[in-house]
Amino acid sequence: MSVKFEKETIREAPIAGGRKVDFAHEVGEKLTGGESQTGYLAAYLKQLQSNPLRTKMLTSGSLAALQEVLASWIAHDRSKHGHYVSSRVPKMAVYGAFVSAPLGHVLISILQRLFSGRTSLRAKILQILVSNLILSPIQNTVYLASMAVIAGARTFHQVRATVKAGFMPVMKVSWITSPLALAFAQKFLPEQTWVPFFNIISFIIGTYINAHTKKKRLAALRKKVRPPNR
Repeated sequence: MSVKFEKETIREAPIAGGRKVDFAHEVGEKLTGGESQTGYLAAYLKQLQSNPLRTKMLTSGSLAALQEVLASWIAHDRSKHGHYVSSRVPKMAVYGAFVSAPLGHVLISILQRLFSGRTSLRAKILQILVSNLILSPIQNTVYLASMAVIAGARTFHQVRATVKAGFMPVMKVSWITSPLALAFAQKFLPEQTWVPFFNIISFIIGTYINAHTKKKRLAALRKKVRPPNR
């Protein structure tokens, strides 16, 4: 009798922190869909399969605009009106949607097609090398050229100077982060989730580079207007 009472007591006892567990579970269900596959991630992946380029364009454009706002906030780079939302935000959205997304779509599709069905260690290492030695230089060159145009460069020499000055620093960041990200994706992620995963990685790296560039530019401006010591 006492055993039955103890079992019922254990079954009916509330779990400490149960509300927090339920809330975390609900958030996870909304994001991933759980077993029902109806969450936000599942809906996004469905759109990615049915309308791949359009979905990538909308995603990349939105993240590029958000990246510009976030980088301006981190660097305390306000517009002349005192806001973090400047004229660069819609330009970054255009770049993300109509330059970055189509280019990434083509390059990643080629990379996945070249190594489709090849799961050996040699193939994975070769995939990382191709990504870092061919794809990354192309993407970074287009990125730097686009940033130069957005910043006001109007001649070929101005664009080339910007690319030449920023290419190696950006490539060093890519060579550190890209192999780790690609190795993680190869090991743990199905190919259909690579696009949102690399979008997140690119967003984080792009925000860091953008904020760092803004801080350097603001420091140079402050140094230029500071009166000389006498």
